[in-house]
Amino acid sequence: MKKTSLIFSTIALIILGTLTSNAQEDLNSKNTFTKIDNYLSNGTTNGFSGAILVIQEGELIINKGYGWANKDNKTLNNPNTIFDIGSNTKQFTSTAILKLVEQNKLNVTDSLSKYFTELPIDKQSITIHQLLTHSAGFVESLGRDFSEISQKDFFEKIFASKLLAEPGEKYSYSNTGYSILGRIIELASGQSYEAFLNEHLFTPAGMLQTGYLLPKWDAKQLSHGYNRNIIETESTVTRYQEAGAVNWHLKGNGGINSTQNDMLLWYKALKKNKILTPESFEKLTTPYVSSSNSTYSYGYGWGVKNIENDRLRISHNGSNGPFAHSLIWYPKEDMYIVYATNANSARVEGIARVVEKMILDKTYVPEPIKDNIYSFMMNYIKQHPTDKSNELVILLQENYADDFTDSGALNTTGNLVLKSNENLEWALELFKINVQIYPNDGNLWDSLGDGYKANDLKKDAIKSYQKAIELGYKDSQKKLTELIKN
Repeated sequence: MKKTSLIFSTIALIILGTLTSNAQEDLNSKNTFTKIDNYLSNGTTNGFSGAILVIQEGELIINKGYGWANKDNKTLNNPNTIFDIGSNTKQFTSTAILKLVEQNKLNVTDSLSKYFTELPIDKQSITIHQLLTHSAGFVESLGRDFSEISQKDFFEKIFASKLLAEPGEKYSYSNTGYSILGRIIELASGQSYEAFLNEHLFTPAGMLQTGYLLPKWDAKQLSHGYNRNIIETESTVTRYQEAGAVNWHLKGNGGINSTQNDMLLWYKALKKNKILTPESFEKLTTPYVSSSNSTYSYGYGWGVKNIENDRLRISHNGSNGPFAHSLIWYPKEDMYIVYATNANSARVEGIARVVEKMILDKTYVPEPIKDNIYSFMMNYIKQHPTDKSNELVILLQENYADDFTDSGALNTTGNLVLKSNENLEWALELFKINVQIYPNDGNLWDSLGDGYKANDLKKDAIKSYQKAIELGYKDSQKKLTELIKN
């Protein structure tokens, strides 16, 4: 063979090998897309609603929405749908702290006494590092996300509260600790918490639909919440706009809204060091404090786990009723998952982990997404009379054995029916079944009293409230007194 022919043959083999390799990669990507897409698409028939984004080896595999963002307007979820990301807000807070470190405006070794005056002695030496790693000892929360509280009252209450442990002693997840960090960001920067994030994190990353109140929100993309696919709520952005502010029960620790596309830009910005230096990113994702069950450690705003073969996995979850949000990132392998739902329930909260397993284990076939037990019961109630209640119990035992282990499912569903003010005879039937199964639970007799009252059966309601009081459920006394008076 001539030398020239040999060269061309070698080049041809190289090209063929490259094409074959690329074709195989394309096939693998397509197969992964199909598996994930089929799994979630099939789940929509059982009420699944949300969005998934997957990067594998730096390649975008899927970025797609499923189900309804707004049922009334017939708006479907998509990569630009705006979801509440819950506690994944914490990674923005921790990144902002490290940005201020880079700007020489604070240090993670700074103590609270540098930023707050008149602190109790046990709080004075708590450090920013301890706040970032949930090891400062502060309680998890002081109240509900949207309960009103002034800045003055919030910080007076948190600094007066009793610590759960000595600072630095152990991990104890604390939303209030991250709210304190939010306030430190304001004091160190001279800007509001959201303004600092918007200027130094979101704008450099190109994230125009992330925040609380500052973005020019695309109102058509705001997702409504459908808790357990039953209870509808408006977007939390709308609630912030109506209130004109975000209070400290949320600020710094939760409640930021974003889109799948913006979270893709966030990944790219961190990966390319647009926001933080490589040294700061390493600090962000270093495991510092082990969690209470030792299954993972906590970095700064991220759960961190070192897996075999020196693989780093960073992740975090967030939820607040109807909304749940998950992030999973393997930086070395360049695998990144963003999952969001606006119809949260126990059945769908862990879908990001399912998708992760589908990617890492090619042989893994997940169980189909099932309707959650509450949605299942509500749909059954709409379609059947109360004389079919025994059949309902049998179906729950057969199909929801893991969820039907205590009185909660029937009691919660009965109260949901009462709240809807429809099929009230079904609420009473569910409460009757529950007290038959759990006759010594005063709370259930109280619910039975509510069921009788809603169905205008006053004498039976009085007897049920009396039974609840007899079993030690004191909250029934007020209901009983008012019922007897009327």
